[in-house]
Amino acid sequence: MVSMYLARGVPAKGAQIKGVQARGAQESMIDIHILDEMVVLKKVAMAEKAPGEVYLIQKTTSLIRMIQIMIVMRNFQEKQLTITEPVPIRAFEEYKKKVTIIVEEYFATDDVVSAANELEELGMPGYNYYFVKKLLSLAMDRHDKEKEMAAVLLSSLYANVLDPSQVYKGFSNLIESADDLIVDIPDTVDVLALFIARAVVDDILPPAFLKKQMTSLSKGSKGAEVLVRAEKGYLAAPLHTEIIERKWSGNKNKTVDDVKANIKNLLVEYVLSGDKMEAFRCIHDLKVPFFHHEIVKRALTMAMENRASEHRILDLLKEASEEGVINSSQMTKGFGRLIDMVDDLSLDILSARELLQSLISQAASEGWLCASSLKSLSFHNKKRLEDNTVRLFKIKVESIIKEYFLSGDILEAISDLESENCNSSAELSAIFVKKLITLAMDRKNREKEMASVLLTSLSFPPDGFVNGFLMLIESADDTALDNPAVVEDLAMFLARAVVDEVLAPQHLEEIGSEYSGKDSIGSKVFQMARSLLQPRLSSERILRCWGGGGSSKPGWEIEDAKDRIGKLLEEYESGGEAQEAFRCIKELGLPFFHHEVVKKALVTAMEKRNSRMWDFLAQSYSIGLITTTQMMKGFGRVAESLDDLALDVPDAEQQFVQYVDRAKSAGWLDPSFSSNRPTSVVENGFSS
Repeated sequence: MVSMYLARGVPAKGAQIKGVQARGAQESMIDIHILDEMVVLKKVAMAEKAPGEVYLIQKTTSLIRMIQIMIVMRNFQEKQLTITEPVPIRAFEEYKKKVTIIVEEYFATDDVVSAANELEELGMPGYNYYFVKKLLSLAMDRHDKEKEMAAVLLSSLYANVLDPSQVYKGFSNLIESADDLIVDIPDTVDVLALFIARAVVDDILPPAFLKKQMTSLSKGSKGAEVLVRAEKGYLAAPLHTEIIERKWSGNKNKTVDDVKANIKNLLVEYVLSGDKMEAFRCIHDLKVPFFHHEIVKRALTMAMENRASEHRILDLLKEASEEGVINSSQMTKGFGRLIDMVDDLSLDILSARELLQSLISQAASEGWLCASSLKSLSFHNKKRLEDNTVRLFKIKVESIIKEYFLSGDILEAISDLESENCNSSAELSAIFVKKLITLAMDRKNREKEMASVLLTSLSFPPDGFVNGFLMLIESADDTALDNPAVVEDLAMFLARAVVDEVLAPQHLEEIGSEYSGKDSIGSKVFQMARSLLQPRLSSERILRCWGGGGSSKPGWEIEDAKDRIGKLLEEYESGGEAQEAFRCIKELGLPFFHHEVVKKALVTAMEKRNSRMWDFLAQSYSIGLITTTQMMKGFGRVAESLDDLALDVPDAEQQFVQYVDRAKSAGWLDPSFSSNRPTSVVENGFSS
């Protein structure tokens, strides 16, 4: 019996945890049984004093001690194994709690940057699939506003904070749990199908995701029904991209103009009816507590314009403050905004300054405004007095931009700007850039796309573009009062300007160097713009950010562009005119995609061994049609595909090295360019 026990031995240090607890109780009973028998054996030996009794008693005693030590050792090791096992489980449980808080706070604040920072601070990227699942499952049980917010957040965090594999896994888990979700959310199939379709449209899930997931699901499951609905109900529909993106017409699709119009209407109705409760209900239904300062500003302006309504309006604001409908911060902001614009207001209301001072005094005396936190109205002056030329230019520019937004006529807009000598003045150019983007940010995606297209067509000095964006960022705090999404909008305009080569990458760095504070709006805009530009193939995504294709004829698909480039090069190679080819390239309106021209021309030159394509590239570079950046990208893409090209052109690598040397001699490529393609791909001037 003793030998049998010794043969079992102490468990090895690397023993698996699995089964330890199951064996524990059984082995403990065996241990006690063996010890009991050994003790009995010792007592019998001592009682009977048989021959060799001393030896037997000593041996028995030592064996008992040895077994006791072995039991203690094994129990200690088993405790170690069972203690270490729950650590990752506890970490995951803690992660789940924190993620739920992050999602709830995001739905309350709509702050994408804050949500991204908090998720990164958790430092558990391997669990982020759960964040995806939790975000969508919570949004599914809420209004369209939260659904749209969830889709926007995923698209914003994709590839930067959320690894693509984690997004993929999160959606997979959500589909697998569709049968459970439908118990609490009856429309699970339709809502989840729309989330999947939206993810495909937003390029955060590959289209192949649906087929791969279908193979792992049973035919009768709700998950399979979700995938069928996503593919046939949404993605297969004509114009599905636009339909899917507008499906949740929540707060994200509500423009600032819409909110302002609703505020104006509710104030007009209140002045006529005097029904404060109805006015409060309308304010609550707007669901824009961060924008209540606009209500204050418009109400005060109305009171100054129509003195008969002054008492009623002040009564509304007073009760709104006392009832907490409008908080003190928003009340102060509203008065502050009116102070900032009092000089302009004085053009229409001659006594605007005195009237505003009277309103401030009355509100402060009644206790619903903290006047000490406001700027001094008596000595309020503009920081910079503009001369008449600049003031007149601003008025004319606004008229030009609004007319352009209505007509879409780029040539007319350019002609009007030339007549104002805008092209020759960096200062006037900067003012125009600022005004154009400011007006576009306050409008819909159509006008944002038109603004970006117009910028690519202008011949402003580089300083004009850079200073224009600097002025935009400097005034972002004020712009945020009217447009809460100013950081995201400015970052996208900056990224789009780099993609369209309106700004060079070094210009973006120059803009970023002006803002050192981590929490400043300028720093946030710069960091977000960089994060948009870093992922591979980001150019194509940024180009489609507002539904356009980077030209006056928005909507070019990349595959269509590749096909047109191939055809125009074939036509030129077979005897066509260079000028006609240049015209066709310009008409594409895709300057960020000219590296495709370089790649196709270079591959054709290597395959057919003629100099015609090389001469075409030389002319394109000499007239400025293809820039050094696009040349570098084009040559880099050829370097990446040399292994495949060598199957058809055995000496492809030798030819490529020669072409690189010739391009460097001609000044097309930077001397640092290597014919051996590095592992990190440069996209828009940034390493990914």
